[in-house]
This record gives sequence, C-alpha cells and structure tokens, in this order.
Amino acid sequence: MINRIAGVFARRGYNIESLAVGLNKDKALFTIVVSGTEKVLRQVVEQLNKLVNVIQVQDLSREPQVERELMLIKLNVDPSNHPEIMWLVDIFRAKIVDISEETVTIEVTGDPGKMVAVQRNFNKFGIKELARTGKIALRRERMGENAPFWRFCAASYPDLEGAVTVDNSLGSPNQALNGDSELSSGGDVYPVETNDRLSMNQVLDAHWGVLDDEDSSGLRSHTLSMIVNDAPGVLNIVTGVFARRGYNIQSLAVGPAEREGLSRITTVVPGTDESISKLIQQLYKLIDLHEVQDLTHMPFAERELMLIKVAVNSSARRDVLDIASIFRAKAVDVSDHTITLELTGDLDKMVALQRLLEPYGICEVARTGRVSLLRESGVDSKLLRGYGLPYSSK
Repeated sequence: MINRIAGVFARRGYNIESLAVGLNKDKALFTIVVSGTEKVLRQVVEQLNKLVNVIQVQDLSREPQVERELMLIKLNVDPSNHPEIMWLVDIFRAKIVDISEETVTIEVTGDPGKMVAVQRNFNKFGIKELARTGKIALRRERMGENAPFWRFCAASYPDLEGAVTVDNSLGSPNQALNGDSELSSGGDVYPVETNDRLSMNQVLDAHWGVLDDEDSSGLRSHTLSMIVNDAPGVLNIVTGVFARRGYNIQSLAVGPAEREGLSRITTVVPGTDESISKLIQQLYKLIDLHEVQDLTHMPFAERELMLIKVAVNSSARRDVLDIASIFRAKAVDVSDHTITLELTGDLDKMVALQRLLEPYGICEVARTGRVSLLRESGVDSKLLRGYGLPYSSK
C-alpha cells in the first residue's frame, strides 16, 4: 500500500518532502507533506481517492491544526562545547538520549519551524547524523456542540448530553457518529464502551506486527536506516523493492538527512538475518541509494512520536492530565470536550499510554514511524532492561 501511494506522487513528478506512516493490522494513517498549487493538489487527492484501499484523503493545509515532528540529531562534540550545548538543549526543551566522549545524541520535538531553528543552532558544532520523522498533524478541536467530536463526547459523558440530543434509535455512540455526515469518513473513532454488534478495531495499535524477540525460525523485526537522494520518485523505487519481494513494512519514517539533497528513510521490516541481508543487497543496486544500515543487532536509540486526541469532560480532564504527566506526555490542545496529547518514546510506551486512555474514549491518533540512530556510547538500553536489582534478603 505504501508503494502504491508513493507511486501516485512519483508518476506525476511530485517530490514528497516528508512522510509519516502509523500502521495497524488493517488500516494505516499517512501524513504526507508535498508542495504544489491548490489545483495540482486537488488532482493528487482525486487520484489517491481512486485507490481501492484508500478510505479518505484530507488536505489539512488550511485547517487550524496541531503539527509536530520528531528529530534525533547526533553532534560531534568537543568537551569545551558541552556547556553551550546543554544550554541550547534547555532552550529548545530537548532531551539527551546518548552521550560518548566525542558525540552527543539529542531528541527534540516541535513544529517544522522549530526543527529548522534547532538544526541551524547545532550546525556549528558539526552534525554527524540526523534522523527526522515526517510531520504528523491533527485538527485543533472546535468548541461547543458544532465541533466534530461533540456528539461522541456527549454520548460518553452524561453531563454533556444537555447540549446535544443523541438519537437512541441509532443504538450506540459509535453508530450515532456514523450517522453524522461530518464523521462518516470511516476514520479513527471508536466507542468508549464495547458493543457486541460492532466490529470496530482500535486505532493504530502500537504493538501490531512488532517482533521484539526472535522466534524459533529466526524471524524478527529489523530496523533499517537508509540514506537516499532527495528527488521525486525515490521513495516509490525503494518501497518497490520491498513490495516485489513480499516484505511487509511495519514502520516507515522519511525526512531530511544531515546533508542537503539527501533524505533518511528509517523502516522496520520483519525477516530472518539471511533474508534481510539479501534485501540489503538488492537495495544497494539502486542508483539513488547511498547507504543502508541494519541497526537490529547494534545498540541504537529509537524514538516515535504520537498525537492522541481523547474525549473528556471537566471532571475527567484532571485524570487524563495525571496519566499524561506519568508518561511525560504534553497537552498541546484543549477544548471543552477533548484534550490532545503529544508523546515521544518507544513502542512499549506508546501502547501503554493508549491502553490507559481507552476507557475515556480515543477520538483520533496520529503516529510517526520509528527513527533510529546508532548509539556511539555502545550502551544497549534494551539489553539493560533485562537486568534488575536483586532484592535484598535482609
């Protein structure tokens, strides 16, 4: 599916500036940034809507929206520069995820403007590697009963029902939503309470398809980092190699690399060591590809970004914010009946927060794919999780 969507842009010569894909077992949410006139973009939307498995395409460029990107940036650092780097880390509200004698790896989230500012300020120290996700975005929720998710929240929280009438003949909160023309897109809404008559899948389950541990056949998820030319059609060519050989892409993130004119593609693909080695050999035959790294068996820093919109009333808002603070998630938008949170971390952190928020009612989710950089310190954080402090017998 990724290859078919990328092909629509490639055949028309449009260059995808960034792409983020949150995958689920039977659905995916693509967020694509592409430049063009309104007429051209309308034509692209029409072509995308013709694809068999595309449910809905929306142009959010003129909508009030929460937009975020995630960037991992590895700097060549002289010890004398450490104080200034730490000062900039505080200014941009970034985090240090790895440090060695000669390098520092920093995680930062924000809108595209912030990403540019961060890159310019850190450029003077010498950027060794850079991995960026594509932009993800959710609409800022409007206030009052005319807002898209008001009916959903009113059905979930009795104290909101006074402002809108929910037709009980529709059977359930989710069926009432499907009757609303503004929400009948087949999008990412599912009911607070389960209903046996509904076969509604959860939104972009963070753990779907991820093989953290090798099974008896040697199959596991492999994290590949690729440097390619930033040119129209390159993503379609790369994903075509996966599609022709029947590989399932579990995660994909595309963004600018450390040098102008290059992009970094980070993808997670299941396979054995042998099959992935053969895949890498095929990828190296591509003219526009400069480098491929399989980071799976190396210590690497991995991060993912998620925006999640939750249905709340005034009493539930405090509980949701308490849960968010435990996960170090940030509230980035609020209305009288929803709150939108931003979270960065690994896949386990994503799914843990999502499951805790499900009882309140999840309206929308947007996720990037995984971005990864090799840890110069050599510390394998996943391996360290298996070591716990022994309980004292005293």
